[in-house]
Amino acid sequence: MKTAAAYIRVSTEDQIEFSPASQLEKIRDYAKRNDYILPDEFVFMDEGISGRNTAKRPEFNRMIGVAKQKPKPFDAILLWKFSRFARNREDSIVYKSMLRKQCGIDVISISENIGDDKMSVLIEAMIEAMDEYYSINLAEEVRRGMAEKASRGQAVSIPSYGYLIRDGKYYPDPDTAPIVRQMFDDYLSGVGLVTIARRLNDAGHRTRRGNLFENRTVRYILSNPVYIGYIRFTADGKTDYRALNTGTMIKAEHEPIIDRTIFDAVQKKLLQSARTPYRREKSAAQPFMLQGLCRCSACGATLVQSASKTSLQCYSYARGTCKLSHSISLKKINDMVISSLATIVKDESAKINLSPKPIKQHDNDIPAQIAKEEKKLKRIREGYESEVYTLDEFKQARSAILEKIKQLRSEQCIVITNPEIERSRIRGRIALMLPSICSPALPEEDKNSLLKSVIDRIIFYRPTGSIDIFFYSS
Repeated sequence: MKTAAAYIRVSTEDQIEFSPASQLEKIRDYAKRNDYILPDEFVFMDEGISGRNTAKRPEFNRMIGVAKQKPKPFDAILLWKFSRFARNREDSIVYKSMLRKQCGIDVISISENIGDDKMSVLIEAMIEAMDEYYSINLAEEVRRGMAEKASRGQAVSIPSYGYLIRDGKYYPDPDTAPIVRQMFDDYLSGVGLVTIARRLNDAGHRTRRGNLFENRTVRYILSNPVYIGYIRFTADGKTDYRALNTGTMIKAEHEPIIDRTIFDAVQKKLLQSARTPYRREKSAAQPFMLQGLCRCSACGATLVQSASKTSLQCYSYARGTCKLSHSISLKKINDMVISSLATIVKDESAKINLSPKPIKQHDNDIPAQIAKEEKKLKRIREGYESEVYTLDEFKQARSAILEKIKQLRSEQCIVITNPEIERSRIRGRIALMLPSICSPALPEEDKNSLLKSVIDRIIFYRPTGSIDIFFYSS
């Protein structure tokens, strides 16, 4: 008896034939007829999502992650049709090849019986090519329809912040339109993008999609011509909020909520800001010893370099979503970390925080093998309850699995690391690397690699000016 997973996807709510319930029902029926057990935890479902690529399919990506586990959790992935897996041949080839060659997992379409001989390879490729053609053609038709609506000055997406949509047209939203006007006024008065975002978040305002405002969100709103009665449309549906003149500007019929003179003045200021030497310097990242290790105590975000490269700041605060500044000079926090490490080496009573380090499971990992056998035991019980197994078949399979578990447990040797021994090990590693960390001759990248081999994270507490270092434990 083999174990299977099911992947189900629908891209629109009106696809009744391919509804999630319909696909799952047919897949379960196939599994029962072909001696597969299909546990509920191995049913992966993406609803209302395109199959053109895998980037925005969370359940698909979770399924691939589960499939990579050792030992393999299931033997096959069952689909209603190959088009449910992917409508992009490149994605399809990459993932199917990886699943079959690296994981030993087959991808099976239950409604497209292509066989398993050499001709099946050609037939499967033809089916996938037809699916990709359908998807590309459908996307072109949708873009053509959107372009036609835009040419008439009608809305082609969700309403921009500050507007509502009725009968395909924009109408000022009495609740959010005044907020948009205030954003334009504040920016012309010299208030920065981050400060505007922070003020909006502190007042409890959220974006159209319910997210916190960021500096880039504010910039996009300030550069959107919808507020002066225009619709900006691009053929691919994408707009670079930093490039103020992208797309086609089409005069619409809706009521503007920003005066054209104010809008033009804001665009001029945004353009000047984008061209400053300050921004060019900011884009040139430089490695530093604590890169990727320091965290904000308020929100948990990483501390990143400032534009001057001499200090760190909370990534979320720099974009307006964290309320507490965690600015600190690089020299100061470097000295704090080195001082803490030196204290740990000299004082055996110094505090050492342990953080479990993820351990990759291998085929010879006995606990993982036991867990797999226990899952098998659960599944054959489910198979018996679903009348897939007879009572004799169930007893025979159960006996074999229990014997396997007994054998594995007899081979298992569990070693529990003493925390004090672990702290002693860490203290020894720090003592060995500390001279290199303090040496000005060692490049910052190498110092960073050394620290990351033993340190999980460093929490910086801005109100007290203190740090907590968490070390990996084996």
